[in-house]
Amino acid sequence: MAKSTFSYILIIMALFCVLPGSQAKSKDFIVVIDAGHGGKDPGAKGTIINEKAINLAVALKLGSLISNNNADVKVVYTRKSDVFVELDERANIANRCKADLFISIHTNSLPKRTTAIDGVETYTLGLARSDENLEVAKRENSVILLEDNYLQRYEGFDPNSAESYIIFDFIQNKHMEQSINFASTVQKCMVSASRSDRGVKQAGFLVLRKTGMPSVLIELGYICNSNEERFLASDQGQQQLANSIYNAFSKYKWEYDRKRGVITSQKPAFVDNSSASNADTVKDQEPVSIVETEKTDSEAPAGSEEYILNQKKNRNRSSAIKTKAAETTDVVSPKADANTPEKTASKGQIVYKVQILTSDKKLSSGSKLFKGYTGVDFYQEKGVYKYTYGETTDFNEIKKIRREVAKDFKEAFIVAFKDGEKVKYN
Repeated sequence: MAKSTFSYILIIMALFCVLPGSQAKSKDFIVVIDAGHGGKDPGAKGTIINEKAINLAVALKLGSLISNNNADVKVVYTRKSDVFVELDERANIANRCKADLFISIHTNSLPKRTTAIDGVETYTLGLARSDENLEVAKRENSVILLEDNYLQRYEGFDPNSAESYIIFDFIQNKHMEQSINFASTVQKCMVSASRSDRGVKQAGFLVLRKTGMPSVLIELGYICNSNEERFLASDQGQQQLANSIYNAFSKYKWEYDRKRGVITSQKPAFVDNSSASNADTVKDQEPVSIVETEKTDSEAPAGSEEYILNQKKNRNRSSAIKTKAAETTDVVSPKADANTPEKTASKGQIVYKVQILTSDKKLSSGSKLFKGYTGVDFYQEKGVYKYTYGETTDFNEIKKIRREVAKDFKEAFIVAFKDGEKVKYN
């Protein structure tokens, strides 16, 4: 072969190696999973199990789900056994491996045992706006008292002094928006699995302070509640919690890839959380959509009118039934729900709905024929059950809903009602 020809081939090969879209592999997405407490630090103490054991079990189950179903994700644990890891070292682990997401898993408690409180809440870094949130941060931060030279290491921070937490009001976290988005998705996925929703909150957690990536701290439930403790201690309960966090991670990672232009699938892969035994059964689905509680701030207490309405809509739903949602950039938005109070028309108004199918028998709310849609309504006409989705007095809005629904029900069409009776419309 002539020398010039050989040189030409080498140049062509070099060009193919650097052209966009070549075989060069992009950096793996790195998630750090932090099982709170451990070793000489038991965390909150229960009657049948301690917090450190719950946190580790859920962390390992979550990591296994992520590793088994995401070839491009590297999972890093701050601990994989019952060992003590200092708070700042947990953040250092995430920073050293240049993680893309940090998930710290914890279990909540109160000084006295009670069944009056339960549910999950997810925290991002910030100044606690309520005494309750401050107490949670104090309890989680008190682990530093078990560390050597904690005053020097944490620059004189006293976990039991409210004044020490003022520093968190001045921390400017460039990842705050992403952290809140992920925290919100965690809450939605937890609620879809029938967990009580205690909201997305902020507090001054030392373990989040030095992380250089989107970070959240999840309080799985209340170990001081005997009913909830049994759930948290059970393998099924731990798997359900891991499944829910995995679904939130899957949504977050899907959006992360979409923004970078490297989407490998049209929909995020979700675990069917209707049974904890199917932990490895992953399928593509639209993001879970839950009607989010309206709050004046992220720390509105449970018991408000909006909170009760939200719970009525979401409690006891089979988590296998996923509400179809319009895809948005950072958050999951619910579609029209046939049972939404504000959609109820006044007398004489025309109400529009989208008819999706008919049946000669009444179908259960969890019927597979609804293809995962919830809030499906029905009316009867000549002995036939006709099922509809959505309800609005705005014709332009119902047209948008019909376009979305038509992706799954190609024959879907708009029907109109006036004072409960079907009518014709122009």
